[in-house]
Amino acid sequence: MVLLGAQNLSLAYGGPKLLNNASFEISNGERVCLLGRNGSGKTSLFRILLGQEKPDAGQFEFATNLNVQGLPQEVPADIKASTFEVIADGFGTIGSLIARFQKLNRMLAESPTPEIEEELAGAQEQIETAEAWGLIAKVEQIASRLRLELDAGFSTLSAGIKRRVLLGRALVSEPDLLLLDEPTNHLDIPAILWLEEFIQSFKGAILFITHDRAFLQKLATRILALDRGILTNFTCDYVTFLQRKKELLDAEAKRNANFDKKLSQEEVWIRRGIQARRTRNEGRVRALKKMRLEHKDRQEVQEGVQMAVSNAEVSGHKVITAKDIRHDFEGKPIVNGLSLKIMRGDRIGIAGPNGCGKTTLIRILLGKLEPGQGSVELGTKLEIAYFDQLRDTLLEEETVQFNVNDGKEFIEMGNRKRHVNGYLQDFLFPPQRALSPVRSLSGGEKNRLILAKLFARPSNFLVLDEPTNDLDAETLELLEERLMDYEGTVILVSHDRTFLENIVTSTLVFQTDGQIVEYWSDCETWIPKIMPRKTKRRAKPSERRSSREGPRKLTFKETRELEALPPSIEELESEQANIIEDLADPGFFKEDDGTRARKAKERLNEIDEALKNAFNRWEALEDVKRNFEEAK
Repeated sequence: MVLLGAQNLSLAYGGPKLLNNASFEISNGERVCLLGRNGSGKTSLFRILLGQEKPDAGQFEFATNLNVQGLPQEVPADIKASTFEVIADGFGTIGSLIARFQKLNRMLAESPTPEIEEELAGAQEQIETAEAWGLIAKVEQIASRLRLELDAGFSTLSAGIKRRVLLGRALVSEPDLLLLDEPTNHLDIPAILWLEEFIQSFKGAILFITHDRAFLQKLATRILALDRGILTNFTCDYVTFLQRKKELLDAEAKRNANFDKKLSQEEVWIRRGIQARRTRNEGRVRALKKMRLEHKDRQEVQEGVQMAVSNAEVSGHKVITAKDIRHDFEGKPIVNGLSLKIMRGDRIGIAGPNGCGKTTLIRILLGKLEPGQGSVELGTKLEIAYFDQLRDTLLEEETVQFNVNDGKEFIEMGNRKRHVNGYLQDFLFPPQRALSPVRSLSGGEKNRLILAKLFARPSNFLVLDEPTNDLDAETLELLEERLMDYEGTVILVSHDRTFLENIVTSTLVFQTDGQIVEYWSDCETWIPKIMPRKTKRRAKPSERRSSREGPRKLTFKETRELEALPPSIEELESEQANIIEDLADPGFFKEDDGTRARKAKERLNEIDEALKNAFNRWEALEDVKRNFEEAK
């Protein structure tokens, strides 16, 4: 079923059109990725779909009562509410009411007063009038699925958890169409894998923007490519899209070359002598005028970022030698007995969950932080360029031009000088944009500016702490090429699996057992080592014996149990849905003093726990069955 159809959308902000008669459809169950360079208009299209902005022209056709919700790219900085309140905000005005009811309930439990009791009674009456009791259960259910603490203050959460709360806000009203703008930004690999699994199980349609190529390749059922205002549909995966896109651009370049050749010939013809002008074909003249207009309106393919890294004098052979490093933070060991040698030309990745200590390790290795125990020795002739440091040195009120070279007019690149404006154009900052203050830049533009500043400095040791956020795929690929060609040493912290696999020679992995282990293999080998450990029940003696003996066959009892789990889960989910429906009925709360409602909520919690256990057991039995079949 088609949920949304858009016809001939146009949008411009005084310059070239971001949308030029763009048309598309989205059907139920699709996972569509919207691709395009930074600044191409992707977020503007999302804002239009969410009703936050209007196109200059065009129209929409929505399915009846279509519910569209979105996850923004940027996390709002001014939210002071609790997690419950933020999620409940997804219901709009009625959400504010149930959030207030929950807050009053908490206040009454902590410090009961007649005033709070009176206000609570008023809120309860409003909820009954609005028939909104079931919404509280929905907020609790969403928080449980997203593993969120409802009483936690939003402002105290990490960037990744904040995005999960905002996702809860988008999901709580059970949208038919979910719009996700860069959903993996600030998420670590375990959170990204969780999000992939969640999106695959989402029952509605999803339109998402992402720079994470592994995420895109795994999830997208279709791709919409936005290029110079034109929206093109590709029913294929990302790898196939890249090939087809290249073929289209090659064909376009050939057509333009033939067109320009013909236009040049016609211009020569029109400029012939007097005799030619007297006898010229008026139809041919009209065709020439049309060609001139077409050439004038043509939008050429935008040149990509042109990165060049300024290399310093070659460093010593040994870059870093670390011996038995131990370091604690707030009583918790972050680095525990790490010994490491980094040699000239190594490209070392660092991976692990958010908050595990990756940046702390970098600071220790660079000699900026003294370890609790052990020693770090830096090599000779090191010229270090540190990406994360440069984030702090951007002056928001100064211009792009001033920031890239500390106000100097020329940049020295090896044995030649370049004007700062010419250099900035390589990073897609035209002269007018180069004079803009940094505070006016988008997230992607700021990252490009940081890279421009980084690469303008002669170096033989690059340290990049999360450089990929907000960069489009084409810029990421070019950055990969430059790092591969870089003659010095690289340390790279990233949650982008494709970026890591394409660049690093080995990866230092912060494992869940507290150890830092170096891997020389691809991401799939070490990703299980950073995933949160699941709570396991104690194995029975027969199961412990079987684990020593290798893959085993399911017992007769286990086979019957596995067969019974799907209908059991279906029955629990049906009961869960019925309880939520009952809670949505205001009459449900008028039959007694609230005991029935309390018992219903308690049963909901029991069902949530039962479902979790059932799914875990189903997964465990399926693993035993699959391992045995693979071993046969």
